[in-house]
Amino acid sequence: MTQQIQTTEAEIKIFKALADPIRLEIIRYLNRLDHEVSCGEIGQAMHISKTSGSYHFKILQEAGLITTHKVAREKYVMLDRSTVDRYLTHFWQNL
Repeated sequence: MTQQIQTTEAEIKIFKALADPIRLEIIRYLNRLDHEVSCGEIGQAMHISKTSGSYHFKILQEAGLITTHKVAREKYVMLDRSTVDRYLTHFWQNL
């Protein structure tokens, strides 16, 4: 039962994160890339401010949809395909 509860909480975070149009567009953008990219680049592509970008990246990271790391003052993100595969690719099979 504990495993099911943890899975459900993870799924809720993921689907809440994807429910926002900007975050969904960020995921689409990252899905087209096979490498990490700076948050600033994504912000420019999405036409969002740094503050707005930070908010959205935090939610996506907490949901496990992106990985992040910092180099000096710049933060880089990449789609976490293992989360996508685990929770989204086989969503209907896991219900």
